[in-house]
Amino acid sequence: MGISNIVSVLLLLVLLSLSSNNIKGVEAFHHVYENLQSQSVESVNHLHRTAFHFQPPKHWINDPNGPVYYKGFYHLFYQYNTKGAVWGNIVWAHSVSKDLVNWEALEHALYPSKWFDIKGTWSGSITIVPGKGPIILYTGVNQNETQIQNYAIPKDPSDPYLRKWIKPDDNPLVMPDYTMNGSAFRDPTTAWFSKDGHWRTVVGSKRKHRGIAYIYRSRDFKHWVKGKHPVHSKESTGMWECPDFFPVSTTDFQNGLDLDYTGSNTKHVLKVSLDITRFEYYTVGKYDPKKEKYVPNGDTPDGWDGLRFDYGNFYASKTFFDYKKNRRILWGWANESDTVEDDISKGWAGLQVIPRTVLLDANKKQLVFWPIEEIESLRSNYVRMNNKNIKTGQRLEVKGITPAQADVEVTFNVGQCLDKAEEFDPSYTFKPLDLCKIKGSNVTGGVGPFGLITLATPDLEEYTPVFFRVFKDTSTDKPKVLMCSDARPSSLKQDRGPLKQDRMYKPSFAGFVDVDLSDGRISLRSLIDHSVVESFGALGKTVITSRVYPVKAVKGNAHLYVFNNGTQTVNIESLDAWSMEKPLQMMNNGAL
Repeated sequence: MGISNIVSVLLLLVLLSLSSNNIKGVEAFHHVYENLQSQSVESVNHLHRTAFHFQPPKHWINDPNGPVYYKGFYHLFYQYNTKGAVWGNIVWAHSVSKDLVNWEALEHALYPSKWFDIKGTWSGSITIVPGKGPIILYTGVNQNETQIQNYAIPKDPSDPYLRKWIKPDDNPLVMPDYTMNGSAFRDPTTAWFSKDGHWRTVVGSKRKHRGIAYIYRSRDFKHWVKGKHPVHSKESTGMWECPDFFPVSTTDFQNGLDLDYTGSNTKHVLKVSLDITRFEYYTVGKYDPKKEKYVPNGDTPDGWDGLRFDYGNFYASKTFFDYKKNRRILWGWANESDTVEDDISKGWAGLQVIPRTVLLDANKKQLVFWPIEEIESLRSNYVRMNNKNIKTGQRLEVKGITPAQADVEVTFNVGQCLDKAEEFDPSYTFKPLDLCKIKGSNVTGGVGPFGLITLATPDLEEYTPVFFRVFKDTSTDKPKVLMCSDARPSSLKQDRGPLKQDRMYKPSFAGFVDVDLSDGRISLRSLIDHSVVESFGALGKTVITSRVYPVKAVKGNAHLYVFNNGTQTVNIESLDAWSMEKPLQMMNNGAL
C-alpha cells in the first residue's frame, strides 16, 4: 500500500472516530415504521389524489431540496421513498419543468452509496458557482448515524437536464466538532458569495433545547470553516431543521433578491422548521456580514409563536431565486393527515404545495405570499359574482365550476362600521388555533364568521370552511382579524384505533391577519384540489394549507359555498372562480 493510500485510510479512521464521539442516535421528525418502509405498492387509490399539485405517481415524498433555475429548466429535487408510502429509503428524486406546472421525472440524483452517506442522503440545497456550475450541498448520514455535510457535482454541467450526479471522494465537507450535536446537524442552505471573497452557508442544529443556525464560510467551496458563533440561535425552540436565509427589498415590493445582494435597502429573513412542533416560523431582521450575525427586528416573536410562511399543514420549506423572472419562489411540503394504514392502502403520501412568490410587505414587518402566475394557465370554466349581500345564516352556492378542483378569489366588504365586532381582550391567552376551535364557522359572531365553505355536501355533513372573524381590540380600538381553515368537519371517516397513527389529524388551523379594514375590504383566495385546500388571506399576508379526506364530498359530489354567520351583513364585492385543469405533463413517466 502506498503512502498516499495509508494516509487516506488513517484519515478515514479519524473521521469515523470523530463521528462515533458525536452520535447520540439520529434525531429526525419523521415517524419511522421499519416494517412498512419497503412495503410495495400494488395499486394506487386516486380518490383523494390531487390534479394540479406536484406529487409522484406513488410512494412517500417529503422535503423539497435545492430548487433552482438552470439553462432553461426549473429543477426540483425532493426527498422520496423508492419502495413505500411511509418515510424511509430516502433518495434525492429529480424532476424538471419549463413552467413550474408541467413536470418531467428524471432518474434520481442522489442515493446512499458512500461511507459518508450510507445511512441517508437527506435534505440540502443547490448553489450555482461561477466557473463550476451547480453544486449540491446535502446532509449525509454515515454508518455511525452522524450527520455530516457533503457535496455533489453534475457529471456534465452543460446538460440542461443535469441527469447525472457525482459524489466526489473528498467528501465530507463539514463534520460536527466535539462541541456539537452530531445527531442534530443538517440541511445546509443555498450558499451566497460575499464581498470578502467567501462563500457562506447555514446549517441547522440544536444544543439541548436551544435551536441553532451555524454559519460556515469557504473561499473555494471545498474547505469550510465554522463561524466563531452561530448566525442566530434561540432558547426553548428545539432542533432547527431546513433553515432558509435570504434578503428582501425594503423599497421594491415587486421583485425578489438574489442571496448575494448587499444594498442598504434590504432586510434579511431567517426561517426555521421546528422539529418538535412540525411548524415553521420566521423573523425579519438585519444581517451583519462582518460579524456574521443576524438580529431579528423584534417586531414579532422569535420562537414558537412567531410569524409563519403558512399556518397550516406545511413544513420543510425552501426558497430559491428565479433569475428568469427576477423573483423569489417558495416551495413547501404538505404531509398527509390521514392514518398510516390509509397511506399504505392508497399507495402514496405527501405533496408539494403550489409554488409561491415571496416579498416583503409594505409595512416591512412581515412577508406576503402569492401563487405563481403560471398556475393560472390551468384555469378553465369561469363564473363570477358581483355585489351580493350575505345576511346572517346565508350561504350562496358557487355553481358552474368543478368545486373539488378549483381556484377561487373573493373580495368581501364588511363596511366601515365595526360596532358589532366582538371584543378581543388583550389579556386572552388563546393562540389563534385555540380561538378558532372555540369560535368556529358555526358560532355566530358580530362581524363574521364569513368566507368559503369548500369540499362540502349540500347538507354540510362534510365541509371544510375557510373564514374570517373580526374582533375589536380593546387595547387599541382597532380591528383584529382571525383567519381559520377548519378541518374538523371535513370528513365522516372514522378513526381506525386509539393510537396516534390510527387517527386522522383534523385540526382547526388559524392565524391573525394584519389588516386595518379602513375601507372595509378583505380578500380570500383558495386553491382547492381534492385533498388539499391552500388559502391566502388579504393578498397573502396570512396563508393556511389544510389536508382533508372527505367521504361524500368528493369529485363531482363536492360543493362550494360563500357564507356568513355574523350578525352584520357582508357584501361580496367580487367573486371569481375557475375550474382547474390537470397539467399536460405531471411526471407521467413516474418517479423512477
